[in-house]
Amino acid sequence: MPTSAFDALADRFARIPEGAGASAWTDFDEDVREALRWSRSVPPVHTWFPGTPGRRPTAAETAVALCGPDGRTREAALSFAGGSPGLLPLVVVRCADWAGPVRERARSVLRAELPGLPHGAFGDLLAVALLIAGRLRGDAARTLLTGALREGPESRVAALLGHGDRGIRRLAHRIGVERGLLSPARLAEIAATDPDAVVQDLCANAVLATVRDAADGALLDPLLRSRQGRVRAAGVTGLRRAGRAAGAEPFLYDRSALVRACARWVLRQAGTEPLPLYRAVCAAGAGAGAGTAAGMPDDAPLGLAECGDRAVDVPALWTLTGHERPRVRASAVAGLRRLDAVRVDPLVPLLDDGSARVVREAVTALLPWADRIPADALLRRATADPAPHVRKGALRLLAETGGAAFREAARVLADDPDPKLRALARRATGA
Repeated sequence: MPTSAFDALADRFARIPEGAGASAWTDFDEDVREALRWSRSVPPVHTWFPGTPGRRPTAAETAVALCGPDGRTREAALSFAGGSPGLLPLVVVRCADWAGPVRERARSVLRAELPGLPHGAFGDLLAVALLIAGRLRGDAARTLLTGALREGPESRVAALLGHGDRGIRRLAHRIGVERGLLSPARLAEIAATDPDAVVQDLCANAVLATVRDAADGALLDPLLRSRQGRVRAAGVTGLRRAGRAAGAEPFLYDRSALVRACARWVLRQAGTEPLPLYRAVCAAGAGAGAGTAAGMPDDAPLGLAECGDRAVDVPALWTLTGHERPRVRASAVAGLRRLDAVRVDPLVPLLDDGSARVVREAVTALLPWADRIPADALLRRATADPAPHVRKGALRLLAETGGAAFREAARVLADDPDPKLRALARRATGA
């Protein structure tokens, strides 16, 4: 192999930055293999490394040899990989090598290097192992590193809880829970604030497993305050075990359907039927003056529809479509759709609502009956109304039926000043 080509590959290895992502190492491995695959001959092992015979190769030279197409060369290069942290990511890759002797040698080297490895370097290797785990024979490195994490020092797990790789963070949290390294209070805080849904579920479920009675009820408070619906739902579910079932009532009106369903379950388990509560709140909101109605929970109408009776509860929902607050109006329309109680004529005026949320719900409810709305009225809304959300809603309804009115609306809106609406119109016409 010409030295200049070897030097070019070695230089590429030297330019891989410290802390590079796992794909940097797998890409390097594949690119070296590709570069050497069509060379006229593969040099024998004792001449693979350029320079004086018997000289220990540099890390860069060893890296290229570790990725070469000849199995004997890769196996020989592993003899020089121990004690060189920068080469260990490639050793992990070789743990999935197609050649058995290379695989076994790589796993032996990796096993010997793990005990004294710094936490950051361990995380880098684990990232590579998780990336190649889906390959044929690729699970061995993940098993080895995961085992070392389970049996290693607590500080290693703690260091990886905030790792930049999502898979590593999930694994570290899972092992932290298994080993009991995270207090219930810490788990509750992580569940309430972590952006990853998998970590949220893992930690929230671990918190629920620790709640035995009212003395543990305070652990649920961070969950109940979370911005994530799935976490709030876990907290609401835990209220029953903590002897705080009555605390689920405010969550009957939560913005999350999952949370509302959990609140209904908790209350029923405690002997309280939620339907009368919904009916009372919606009746008060529908019949009270403006000041009283302002205190009505926004999502009460949809909650009523989720457990209500079509014959009994539809009139209250129709009344609430005229509520002074947009979120309540939108919730009422969504409730009518859920109860299969949509009527076209009373809903059409909501296509002109000043709230984009209300118009979206009205459009969604009316889509199955778009052909029953006069096309000229929709065309006027789509092309002449000053509110972008009204124009967008009318275009969606016109698109449902097609025809000349839709084509005219799309042509006009293709130059609309609103960029989102303009893009929507152009997609509709294939422009």
